[in-house]
Amino acid sequence: MPPAMPQINDPKIAFAYLRPACVLLTKEPSVTNVESLSEQLKDIHDASLQQLQEYVLFPLRFVFKVPGQKKEKLVQSVAEAVSYVLERTCVRSWDMLRDVFSELCVCLCSPTDPGQPAGTSEELKSAVLQCLDALLHSAYGDIVFKLYEPSMLPGLGAAVSLLLALGEKDKSREIQTAALKCLQSLILHCNCNQEHVAPSWDERCSVGSTMASFLPGVTSAAARIITGDLRQGHAVTVRAIKVWSGCVVLVMEDAQLQRSESCSIVSPELGRIGQLVVQRKADWVKATAGKLCVLLRRIISCCSAHQHWRVRLETVELADRLLASCGQSLKECLGPLLETLVGAINDEDPRVRQRCEVALRDVSQRSQSATSSKNLTDILSENLHSLATSLPRLMRTADDQKKLFVLNVLLGYLKVLGPLVSVVLNSAAHLNRTSKALMQVLELDVMDVRIVEERSSTDPIESSSDSHHSDSAHSQRKHFLFFTDDKIYCVLMEICRTLGYYGNIYLLTDHLLDLYRQSCVYRKQAAMVLNELVGGAASVSVAAPASCLDSGDCPAPSASKEDLKAVVVSIMEEYTSLNNWHLKTVSEETDIDCQDQQLNSNIWQLCIQLEGVACFAQALQRDFRPLLMTVLYPLLEKASDESLLVSQAALGAMTMVGTACGYASLKEMIRDNSDYLLNDVSVNLQRLGQHPQAPRVLTVMLAHSDCSLLPLVGDIVHDVLMALDLSYDQSATLFGSVLLALMKALASWFPPSCCRTSKPPSSRISAELEDFDICQFLLDYQKQKELAEGIGIEADETEDLEVPPPAECEETVDGPDMKAQLPPHLNIAKDVMERCVHLLSDPSLRLRLKVLDVLELCVYVLSEREDELLPMAHRCWPALLQRLTADDPLAVLRAFRVLCMLGETCGDFLRRRVSKEVLPKLSSSLARQAPVSAKAGPVYTHTLAYKLQLAVLQGLGSLCQRLDLGEADLDVVSEACLPYLSCRQPIRLQEACLSVFRHLMQLDPDSFWFTLNQIHCPSSYMSPPHPDLRPLQLGGTGRPRDEYSDNVLKLLREEFASDSDQL
Repeated sequence: MPPAMPQINDPKIAFAYLRPACVLLTKEPSVTNVESLSEQLKDIHDASLQQLQEYVLFPLRFVFKVPGQKKEKLVQSVAEAVSYVLERTCVRSWDMLRDVFSELCVCLCSPTDPGQPAGTSEELKSAVLQCLDALLHSAYGDIVFKLYEPSMLPGLGAAVSLLLALGEKDKSREIQTAALKCLQSLILHCNCNQEHVAPSWDERCSVGSTMASFLPGVTSAAARIITGDLRQGHAVTVRAIKVWSGCVVLVMEDAQLQRSESCSIVSPELGRIGQLVVQRKADWVKATAGKLCVLLRRIISCCSAHQHWRVRLETVELADRLLASCGQSLKECLGPLLETLVGAINDEDPRVRQRCEVALRDVSQRSQSATSSKNLTDILSENLHSLATSLPRLMRTADDQKKLFVLNVLLGYLKVLGPLVSVVLNSAAHLNRTSKALMQVLELDVMDVRIVEERSSTDPIESSSDSHHSDSAHSQRKHFLFFTDDKIYCVLMEICRTLGYYGNIYLLTDHLLDLYRQSCVYRKQAAMVLNELVGGAASVSVAAPASCLDSGDCPAPSASKEDLKAVVVSIMEEYTSLNNWHLKTVSEETDIDCQDQQLNSNIWQLCIQLEGVACFAQALQRDFRPLLMTVLYPLLEKASDESLLVSQAALGAMTMVGTACGYASLKEMIRDNSDYLLNDVSVNLQRLGQHPQAPRVLTVMLAHSDCSLLPLVGDIVHDVLMALDLSYDQSATLFGSVLLALMKALASWFPPSCCRTSKPPSSRISAELEDFDICQFLLDYQKQKELAEGIGIEADETEDLEVPPPAECEETVDGPDMKAQLPPHLNIAKDVMERCVHLLSDPSLRLRLKVLDVLELCVYVLSEREDELLPMAHRCWPALLQRLTADDPLAVLRAFRVLCMLGETCGDFLRRRVSKEVLPKLSSSLARQAPVSAKAGPVYTHTLAYKLQLAVLQGLGSLCQRLDLGEADLDVVSEACLPYLSCRQPIRLQEACLSVFRHLMQLDPDSFWFTLNQIHCPSSYMSPPHPDLRPLQLGGTGRPRDEYSDNVLKLLREEFASDSDQL
């Protein structure tokens, strides 16, 4: 790349260098000649170009003056060349400024309609606008202010109209932005990096008087641009806001209007032009301010919640500028302007927030130094009252974005007022309006029937293991009538916390408790607000305060720990009172809509009050421990509530209370407070009519404790069992859940150290490795056959007599055997199992199902002591048999699970009973249902009959193997299960049937190998395993593939791999 040539610094040399190009351009105006001159201009130093400015601009301006139609490319090239010269020189001649200004405006306007832009290319418009901007910036000294003389009003007005039309109607964003930038320069409000002429006071007054003539047109057009299509982009909107605010400040500045008479003297020599000059008198100012206020409200409503942060930032700049310069002339606009700043104090962008805080500090300082009788606090309090009045209407009618902005404004008012909130809310009108607004806005939607339908699992052991839901239960998602956005809910909660942080906590609490008591309509909303008020007073989740009106730094909250504790005690007394705590959450008659609605309302009220207890614990931290004695028992009551939402909220509240009080876990908190909790449970169990929740409290305690609770709970368990013995009809349903929770707890605290297992099946693999002697096998077979017929039995008995007697009779003869004392948990399990025997025949299906669950756990716990388990199994067998053979399918399903557990633990003890009394019923049931399930569609898998089939098939194989059933019983099972090997059965039934045969093959592999091959065998055995044996012809040999083939082949390949190699 060649080195750059030094620029020509001598004016004479520069003149000689440029003269040929200038002469040629004057003679022949063309794009080539203009570009040639432009290239030569780059070789001239700026100082020399300044001295040759008029000479260089003459041929370029001559192109503008040539009459007739000119090519757009030529005009564009000339505009770019002129722009280059003006950017590097200063215009010192008024005539040149005026003429070039007019010529450029002519290039932009339409020849047929001078008031409208010409339909030229975007490139031409961009070049001319850039040139016009360069001209306004190059005007030297006070020459530029001659543009604003009254005599220039017609020309200046045409230019302003032209630029506004381009900024509003052009389709190109770049043209719109360039036109608005030129307007900024015209109103002395340009924000570019170049140096600008600073007007004197008289010059500014003169410019303001002149621009007053254009104020209506500029502000109206700029407002249309600001509130126009969002697709125009944020840059155009920001420029339009700058134009609007700059023009208003220039014309409506307080300092100018006070001297309006001296600044707006009209010369009689102007003639008709003088009629265009606006006299800025009081009536004109008042009328103009009213019209500007309308436009301002429209702009603020559009831009305050704009998606782009630069637009919101410029809106804050506009508000700050107007409040600083036009506070007196635009008194009507003070409310919307302050609302803009107050709303932006919670903006999501930190740059907007910081600028807003600076603006509010300036407003506060000006308010303190002003002599006006109405200070800023009064204005803000009036605005707060007005906004609170209109808030319910806005929340019903506006969209979510507008709602969010309005709530941010309300929050901003509270933050700006700071500690003065307590002063403002001392006014009954403000307090009532603000509280009623929150009550109406926070109204819950309680029409959803799913709230009532969601029932707790009544399985506290499992719920305790899944503790993750407890942490999220504190903040359950609520559904409100007037909004759906979570951001709106978060702002509302922050408003309540801010009220608690700055307000008088006693005043607010008493007022809201009055609303809580007055009407059930406000009860849930008042509880939500009260919960957050206490959190705010304790500085929980309260944002760091920004700027307050009374001082730069906001003081700490006034509520002390003693104040908070007193407030919390009064609120919790109201929450846990009989009428507000023991609310009905479930009903058997849910056909009436109003009843559903009332149940929903009760559920949400309890959830909110439970969340409140968690909030209070967070606020007081370890100071909440003395209150545990009064609040922990009610929390345990609700933790086992039948409503899922209530039980989740209670568990979440207990978790948060434990954390706040310094407990490592919920289990530790219950263990440390179990003494007085169990005392209350014991007393209340004796008065169940007044305290029906006492069994539920015991249930939750058992679920969330460890084995250390057992010594304390022993007496209460005895009381429960005694109550059952005295009145089964009245107390069985009530104590069923307690027994279930008790046995689940014992099963988890004391897992059996040894459990009887089935005898290991003989291994086919090891047998196959031994040498097989066919002769010995046949001799043994013959001997067994003779013994079966009675031949040779005498010799057998003689051999038996020679066996020495057992040595058991020689055991200790010190005295009678003393039965070892059972551990407490086994004693409890035995006593509970004894009660289950009687309860298994209860008419209530729900109770029978629960008792079967209890019975299964009792068997599991007692499995380590066979001498205790077997008598109890004998006692419960008749009732269990009835459940297995003549009960509801749900009970049969649950009873079969108990049977499987008994088979696993009792083994041989049940073989005869199951063989004689259970297997025939189960087998006939399976055989009867097999054709139904084979023909059923996909919906069948959701039926109870299918679930029963599946459960029986899944447990039947292992049950047969554990009981080591005989050949006849295995044949019965095999015959009942064979239809389920069909590929027409549901997939899971086929898989369960395969598992049955896998277990049966462990018991009698030869028999079931033969059975399967009788169903399907791909080929005959051509060579027997021994030469003395004949070839075997199996029943399934030669049969075509059918519905059983796939599953039979799968079993043969899995269980008889060596034999299948011969197939």
